[in-house]
Amino acid sequence: MGEASLIDHSPRLGSPGSPVVITGGASGIGLACADALAAVGRPVAIWDINAQGAQREAERISEQYGCKAIGLAADLRDPQGVTPAALATREALGPVGGIVHAAGTAVQTGIMGATPEVFDAGMALHVRALLLLTQAFMEDLKANPGSAIVAVSSINAWFGNAMIPIYTAAKGAVISLVRSMADELAGSGIRINALSPGMIDTPILGEMRDGMEQVFGPRIFLGRFGEPHEIARTVRFLLSDEASYITATEIVVDGGIRHSQRP
Repeated sequence: MGEASLIDHSPRLGSPGSPVVITGGASGIGLACADALAAVGRPVAIWDINAQGAQREAERISEQYGCKAIGLAADLRDPQGVTPAALATREALGPVGGIVHAAGTAVQTGIMGATPEVFDAGMALHVRALLLLTQAFMEDLKANPGSAIVAVSSINAWFGNAMIPIYTAAKGAVISLVRSMADELAGSGIRINALSPGMIDTPILGEMRDGMEQVFGPRIFLGRFGEPHEIARTVRFLLSDEASYITATEIVVDGGIRHSQRP
């Protein structure tokens, strides 16, 4: 009997079954991730600055999937905002085995509107929070075999965009930070990857959506904006044992626009 025939090739999207913390989980990509993970039986903690939204969605997910889910208020721009939410998560769900850092904002400032306060808030939310989240759950992650982290970056880490320089800088920093963190975390059996969505139809687009679709839509190979659930499925894969040999990587999910030369 060959070695390959001894390998278990059954699907493992729900393995490990440890709880997952999802920041920015009350809407958009974060909420889609919560649904995707709960659908395969993983308990989820939805963290969001919108406390009511987080609690409402957690109740819906728990009822819909028969899975443990909690919603908590968390402002990740505040360095003191992680600890109380981490304690409440652990008390409700037990030791955490996954983190999805999806919280983010894309404040339009240009150069002249990029005040120190706005810059610090953007970097704190997108970049510093990833470190603080990992610190808060480090012992949990070490104790849970198959633990993994996914940090949501953006294709804007590679493209120039005059209106959102803080966002693009922060998302570029996330990719670099993930690579450095992966080196240390690997020693504890913890994987970490960045995921860079393209043009995804989420509330963060706001009033820019129609204009962006006119400008960028024709450049996308697949001919449309992506949906949050299409990002969530990739996140779920990266958090699962299906992706057991993937770390320090940036996964691009953008319908092909980053490699497009279309006008």
